Amino acid sequence: MSLSSKDKDIVRAFWAKIGGKADEIGADALGRMLMVYPQSKTYFAHWKDLSPGSAPVKKHGKTVMAGVGNAVAKIDDLAGGLLTLSELHAFTLRVDPANFKSLAHCFLVVLAITYPTDFTPEVHLAVDKFLAALARALSEKYR
Repeated sequence: MSLSSKDKDIVRAFWAKIGGKADEIGADALGRMLMVYPQSKTYFAHWKDLSPGSAPVKKHGKTVMAGVGNAVAKIDDLAGGLLTLSELHAFTLRVDPANFKSLAHCFLVVLAITYPTDFTPEVHLAVDKFLAALARALSEKYR
């Protein structure tokens, strides 16, 4: 599933709406992933508190959302634009790429809860396609 120019425009416009709530959304999505997909906790075993809303979850949620914002900015060349991040996750952190899909799912849930009116089926589809493309780009160095 590739992103059309319309999809890209929808993602950019919706990302602009997220604005000041990005850190909160990232923390909520990451906290949900750690609860719903407990196998993802293995990558964060060095954190003292893995519970939703904890300081490490909030901090990493902010980092994740900065990465998503970077991806939105590089939406026309995700694989090239996210090469360094792909290498980090593949070679240094050794994150199972299945976790990118799990986090994307949690991200969609949080967006639907946070923006019940704005998160229309059309926005849902475009953001879902974008997150799938983002996950593929992050998985690039695993191949």
